[in-house]
Amino acid sequence: MNFTLKQLRYFVKAGELGSVTRAAEALFVSQPSISSAILHLEEVTGLQLFVRHHAQGLSLSPAGRKFIRKAKQLLADAEGLGQYANTLGEEVAGTLRIVGFPTFTPMLLPSLMRKFIETYPEADILCDESHQKDIIQSLTGGRYELAMTYDLQIPADIDFDPVMEFPVYAVLSKSHPLAQRSSLDLRELAKYPMVLLDWPMTREYFFSLFLSQDIDPDFKYRVQTLGMVRGLVSNNFGYTLFNTPLVNQKSLDGNDLVALPLSNKLRPLRMGVARVAQMKPTPLSQAFIEILKQHAAELPKTVFPPLTQNR
Repeated sequence: MNFTLKQLRYFVKAGELGSVTRAAEALFVSQPSISSAILHLEEVTGLQLFVRHHAQGLSLSPAGRKFIRKAKQLLADAEGLGQYANTLGEEVAGTLRIVGFPTFTPMLLPSLMRKFIETYPEADILCDESHQKDIIQSLTGGRYELAMTYDLQIPADIDFDPVMEFPVYAVLSKSHPLAQRSSLDLRELAKYPMVLLDWPMTREYFFSLFLSQDIDPDFKYRVQTLGMVRGLVSNNFGYTLFNTPLVNQKSLDGNDLVALPLSNKLRPLRMGVARVAQMKPTPLSQAFIEILKQHAAELPKTVFPPLTQNR
């Protein structure tokens, strides 16, 4: 087909911003240049890439959403080729944009980033944190190339490569009536109020654990931050459930926390790397995944359990 990378860039920017005007401003070109590129692409592909809204910009059509993914991949490949030439053979170079799940990202990513950049000095990583629903949406929207996240409601168009596994356990204050036990059953915990980390998909996961045991929990406190969860629990407002290892067993106000295993057979969460299935991984992203797996293998198994084979 007869179109240029420049026309693809114009199309992608208009699709991301939902506006020819804003795309022209962002790229420092004229509005007719953006419009002409879009019309040319629609002509040579035979697709309607946008739905035009009078005085309200435009939005990608279903075909346009699929086409923009391929366009972004082609542009990324072209950029990668240029970076390869500019670095005289350094294949792993450029900036990798990733997003991570907030419960474990601060524990794993900083040291992983250091190791990756020490191995590949021409590379850089930009990382954000987000909840599972936003992670999936931002991946499919092309904002990030990779995500470090859990296997929570992963859609069919996302590839997930598991790296490690986190079993669920209970967290209580040191003064909680059950704190001196060696292990707990969910039925015992359900008699007490629970402090729930109320994030999309996270709350559904925790509720499913109780549902699998035919237990009705008391989600008395629903909070939005890990710090608040730990603070309420450490001050004996209730218990909570965690998957990510509790490396620091104190709340932000200095009170002690107790972590106890659960005797129930409950679904653990697998942490791994997610990416759009239709997007071919770049050398940069492949190198990151390799470093991540090496890094995970070197972590203490008592804190970061390896994957089990019988899932």
